[in-house]
Amino acid sequence: MSDIAVLPAASATVRAADSVRRLITSGRLAPGSRLIESRLAADLGVSRSPLREALRVLEEEGLLSSVPNHGVTVTELSAQDVYEIYTLRRTLEEMAVRIGVPVTDPARLERLDGAFAQMLENAHNGDEDSAAEDSHRFHLALVGLAGHSRLEHSYRSLALQLTMHLNRRARAASETLVERAERHRRVLDLVRAGDAEAVITELADGAAVTLVRRLGGPGLLTPEAERWYLAALAHD
Repeated sequence: MSDIAVLPAASATVRAADSVRRLITSGRLAPGSRLIESRLAADLGVSRSPLREALRVLEEEGLLSSVPNHGVTVTELSAQDVYEIYTLRRTLEEMAVRIGVPVTDPARLERLDGAFAQMLENAHNGDEDSAAEDSHRFHLALVGLAGHSRLEHSYRSLALQLTMHLNRRARAASETLVERAERHRRVLDLVRAGDAEAVITELADGAAVTLVRRLGGPGLLTPEAERWYLAALAHD
């Protein structure tokens, strides 16, 4: 991680949290990886105090786990964890779309437009490290169409955890960056058309296939999750 830019003293905790979060969601820090505070602090150019604060923030987001006598590690999600996060995330996303589409506040649509523009630019530039962050920004802006701050706050944490699991390395075999951007363009076009149900249908396409391939065997799941897993697999 020697290529990480040294952080200025101002906002060191926020910047450290952003940097470590990006390492996790991009797949450079894999689930189960143990974080060595001294090494990470040196790489980021911050003292141990703001770094520890940053790690606590990421633990609250569900990206890190702290185990006594074992230190801090990147959270590992079981198949059951992913099922629960994915289904709850989809429920919140559908709720937000039904509230927020058709769009009533132009500023909310501008936020979604901006998120897509950034995604498309990074895709054409081949910026792999930005892929997870771009997707998260787009979907958070999509949920933001509802103008429901508590809904967006709840969604953010779930989306980050799923982004960690379905990082760019997990998606690499299924679609290119440009293909992923064009898939999100279809969602944006449907939002502009004011068709909430079509947006929800489009969001379901493609996501379940990628997820199912990462879940593992149905034997790892509860009976309810197993039924969902098999139903999703049937559409692959």
